[in-house]
Amino acid sequence: MPYSDLYAALRNADAEDWAEQLPQQLAHAFDTSKHGDLLKWQSQLEQLPQLNPQIRSLTTDTLQIGTADDVSIEQQQALKNQLQAFCPWRKGPYELFGVHIDTEWRSDWKWQRLENHIAPLKNRLVLDVGCGNGYHCWRMLGAGAKRVIGIDPMLLNVMQFQIIKKFYGDAPIDVLPLGIEALPANLRCFDTVFSMGVLYHRRSPLDHLFELRDCLKSGGELILETLIIDGELGEALLPEDRYAQMRNVWFLPSCATLVSWLNRCGFKNTRVVDVTVTTTEEQRTTEWMRFHSLRDFLNPENPALTCENLPAPKRAILIANAP
Repeated sequence: MPYSDLYAALRNADAEDWAEQLPQQLAHAFDTSKHGDLLKWQSQLEQLPQLNPQIRSLTTDTLQIGTADDVSIEQQQALKNQLQAFCPWRKGPYELFGVHIDTEWRSDWKWQRLENHIAPLKNRLVLDVGCGNGYHCWRMLGAGAKRVIGIDPMLLNVMQFQIIKKFYGDAPIDVLPLGIEALPANLRCFDTVFSMGVLYHRRSPLDHLFELRDCLKSGGELILETLIIDGELGEALLPEDRYAQMRNVWFLPSCATLVSWLNRCGFKNTRVVDVTVTTTEEQRTTEWMRFHSLRDFLNPENPALTCENLPAPKRAILIANAP
């Protein structure tokens, strides 16, 4: 996968250290001896047809590349079969040449909740931490970002992104199979950093906030979205075991507590811009994600609770600026 443009962009952004480290990091991440499905996915990616889309839309809720008129019925069915080989698709929705990928998450709803609160992305260098298959990265590019870099350690997510980019064509956007710990310390080159759906998976949430801060230029903007609970300053939930059947959930703070964490980590102008209960219309099982989803993780007699009788998922979006 060619990344020469990315390396050049990092050098231009005074991120020389990462530009030097990244080729080795990527070689390690794409080592086929370390992931049993990678060769299969790469082969399936290469087998995707070369198609010429009439439409490339990054500003609509469903990201659209091509139309049904660009392909025959037979080509469209073959494409659908090829895309379903990369299930589960969790973030979206997408439409590729008339094939609608109805993902587990209506990620467009989250974008709607934040897009009018953030600083304009025009000409900004943007980092999306834990970006999944890159749905929101494409929305950031559609909003005018100069370049978008997404990081996510799950290789299937990266392969799904590569499918979208193959059909879209060349663009200043990448999703890399890395976690935030792979980035050099004190990078401080990004104008905007997104961390959405990550904080509650971190054993040390404050360390994650420091990592995010150190990715940003002075005055740069953080958009943080995470699970929260109702409560006062100082309150946070630490599940004893699972939360909504997830093993890797650690801290769910109140909004007041989360604001205090951000301020203690040095962020300025911290504000809560949205609090929304996650519904079974926003996260659900579909043809493209057939495993259990939110409905299966709630108490069937009281959907205000999880199946562990903890508060059901509620998410907040906060915005803050680096010092």
